[in-house]
Amino acid sequence: MEKRTVNPWKWQEERSYSQAVEVRNAEATLYCSGQAAIDPDGTSSNKDMKSQLKQAIANLEEVIKTAGYECKGIVRLNIYTTSAQELWPHFPILQNWIAVHHIEQAVTMLEVNGLFETLKVELEATVVK
Repeated sequence: MEKRTVNPWKWQEERSYSQAVEVRNAEATLYCSGQAAIDPDGTSSNKDMKSQLKQAIANLEEVIKTAGYECKGIVRLNIYTTSAQELWPHFPILQNWIAVHHIEQAVTMLEVNGLFETLKVELEATVVK
């Protein structure tokens, strides 16, 4: 797989994403459903945003690994949150995870009126290998 990022500017680098990602010669593509802070037994978290973000990241990583992919293959990450203002102070948690896995991805973040049950943040990814 060949991956090329397209960044006409520099400012997105401090926000840990790329303006576009081109993929050529991919072996396979994995489209992940939105992953949120849901326990293995199916219970939705009612914890704070920071805790939910950490669990959503862990759940996304589990899905990716279980499918036989690597997090560094993420090329698209959509972030849904019930409060961008509440999420933003914890954004370094996501940025650190991105850096650790050498992820180069296009990102869209949307504030929504609500997520399933008590959830506050959901991560949806497209992964290639």
